[in-house]
Amino acid sequence: MAKKTMVYQCHQCGSETSRWVGQCPGCGAWSTLEELSKVPITRQEHYTNYSGTLSTVQPLSEVQSNTESRLPSGLSELDRVLGGGLVAGSVVLIGGNPGIGKSTLLLQALAAMGIAQQGRVLYLTGEESLAQIHLRAQRLNLSKAPVRLLADTLIERSLAVAEKEQPLVMVVDSIQTLYSEQLQSAPGTVTQVRESAGQLLRYAKKNGVAVILVGHVTKDGALAGPRVLEHMVDTVLYFEGDDGERLRVLRAVKNRFGAVNELGVFAMTEQGLQEVNNPSAIFLARGKEPVPGSAVTVIREGSRPLLVEVQALVDDSHLASPRRVTVGLEPNRLAMLLAIIHRHGAMMPSAQDVFINVVGGVRVNETGADLAILAAIVSSLRDAPLLQDLILFGEVGLTGEIRPVPGGEERLAAAVKHGFKQAILPRANLPKYIPKEVHITPVNRVSEALEVLKN
Repeated sequence: MAKKTMVYQCHQCGSETSRWVGQCPGCGAWSTLEELSKVPITRQEHYTNYSGTLSTVQPLSEVQSNTESRLPSGLSELDRVLGGGLVAGSVVLIGGNPGIGKSTLLLQALAAMGIAQQGRVLYLTGEESLAQIHLRAQRLNLSKAPVRLLADTLIERSLAVAEKEQPLVMVVDSIQTLYSEQLQSAPGTVTQVRESAGQLLRYAKKNGVAVILVGHVTKDGALAGPRVLEHMVDTVLYFEGDDGERLRVLRAVKNRFGAVNELGVFAMTEQGLQEVNNPSAIFLARGKEPVPGSAVTVIREGSRPLLVEVQALVDDSHLASPRRVTVGLEPNRLAMLLAIIHRHGAMMPSAQDVFINVVGGVRVNETGADLAILAAIVSSLRDAPLLQDLILFGEVGLTGEIRPVPGGEERLAAAVKHGFKQAILPRANLPKYIPKEVHITPVNRVSEALEVLKN
């Protein structure tokens, strides 16, 4: 029998060392190493002595592709992010800050699916008691919903119960509370999270059950636990929102059965989470009077055009180094746009503080909002408001050109639908058939756009 050796494993990143140190050499975290016994692989376990049944190799051209069957969740915004619904046998990981509404969202979804699937849904909780879940269900008017509950933290016993119940959908809240009796480490450690997720993954694939895992997040907003957890699952969702704000955003960052970067919008109310089918109307709740520093653009989140308001404030700085503050936008993007304004617009915002805010807590990751951000900065710098019915989109290049963005016609159609009658966009995005309701001004250069905004 092979002799056991003692190693020290980091419960944040999973890296191993032969001796204990205060700081993990893998991720740099402090006081995260735990002692772990490890059995080295002996020569008898080497693959050259394998005597079992070999797997079958199959050519790619002979593989039969089956259309995956989807289970509607009962929430159209959740189905949009998932790509049309839950796929049988898939594993979905959803993360978010504490109190953001993950458990509320999944309880509402399970209640809707329980009605459609004759109660074949299971809610496994390791953090809350059954009485606490019942109190939440009463607040959401879901106490009579056909949802089966199980409070347990031992993964082997929980899966044995699930084999007996045979659900179609199973929610695990949360993966960090589960532990395996085969391991000696505490729940929430790297080895326990990896082992529990592995058993749930095998159970889902073997029985065709859609499993949803709830994951904790770190103070940086990333999912806690080993990074391999995100690679093991089929879909990774993030539930986001600012403290004190009603709006919640569900975003897909990985999806093997649909498009990534899809966006679902919810509003937190006393009756739980309500779907927001037209989020642009909420993000554009502006005053009737035009004000300097406000511009509206159209961004794309997955397949959905989304209208958002970008606000800019340019003010004289009393500091040696003027501040550049962004909310919902990458700071490096703002620094680049300010340099472009200086070089190609003959303006000098170098002595002013510049603040940028994307209204509604939306995070802009694409370059299609460059032209609107530039227009908002120039509007605040000149103290001249833009037209209320003006929409802008386009990418701004370092050489001063206005570059086209994908989905130009869909963006313009969404703007017209919300009553915008003026548009400034890249000349390459000029549609073949211009709607009568909108007047389009195509531009090629930053100087052209600034001249149009002056008029």
